[in-house]
Amino acid sequence: MSDGQLWSYKEIAAHIRVQPDSVRSYRKHGLLPEPDHVEGGKPYWYADTIRAWVARRPGNRRRDA
Repeated sequence: MSDGQLWSYKEIAAHIRVQPDSVRSYRKHGLLPEPDHVEGGKPYWYADTIRAWVARRPGNRRRDA
């Protein structure tokens, strides 16, 4: 299911073209899926998890090329 690539807030932010603090806020407000992995207290998500989340997001405008 997953390509094995883990993304932090920084990679997620770059993917959806927002600042990392915005992604942190999404998680704080329960808008992000649960992390797939936590290491040293830092959350990480598989790239496929985030791509699926982006596809389901309200207002998704298919920004990827």
